[in-house]
Amino acid sequence: MIKGVAFDAYGTLFDVYSVLQKCEEAYPGSGGKISQLWRQKQLEYSWLRTLMGRYETFWHITEDALRFTLDTLGLDYDASRIDDILKAYFELDTYPDVLEALELLRPRPAVILTNGNVSMLDQLVANSSLDGHLDGILSADTVKLFKPRPEVYQLAVSHLALAPHEILFVSSNSWDVTGAKSFGFTVGWINRQNQPVEHLDAPPDYTVSSLLELAQAIEAEDGHSPERS
Repeated sequence: MIKGVAFDAYGTLFDVYSVLQKCEEAYPGSGGKISQLWRQKQLEYSWLRTLMGRYETFWHITEDALRFTLDTLGLDYDASRIDDILKAYFELDTYPDVLEALELLRPRPAVILTNGNVSMLDQLVANSSLDGHLDGILSADTVKLFKPRPEVYQLAVSHLALAPHEILFVSSNSWDVTGAKSFGFTVGWINRQNQPVEHLDAPPDYTVSSLLELAQAIEAEDGHSPERS
């Protein structure tokens, strides 16, 4: 039975491609290319730094990934323009079904488990409609490693004081889903793009197209559980 929930943040609760508008304002006609390559390099840099043992905060990595992206696309920039674009990470859009899904999953405790450092998430959550709907923000910065390292997933186990299988880990990122399932979580994959399952011997327990669909599935199952009858 699911007793707690841990949500990935970027791409799961918050739409990382909502930075496209800010990129398009700065570089008309190139916003889409920038936002896609930026996100790709952001993830790659987090994995590479973990493998190399050369940790930097996710904020630092996000800036480095943006600079690489602009260099790759041959776009001029200065420190002021970089800072202006980076501010978009404090104002990401939430997906439209997030609040309803969170409410449906109550009264289970719910936390964010993210590669982002706390200063990034504190401001983002405060600027969003999610402020007051979460019971904590757990950051990879605590252990100076990034998901999918098991040390990061352990943060949710320690914070919620639950066994891994009692925690529903929710992510839209297939690599994160695989890491979480390998760790031992019950895993829900928000597969908005209808992607194939990774061939890494750790498939998710639930594959759905939206957060609300997942919350409804969990609630339907628990409604028939002997512990709730």
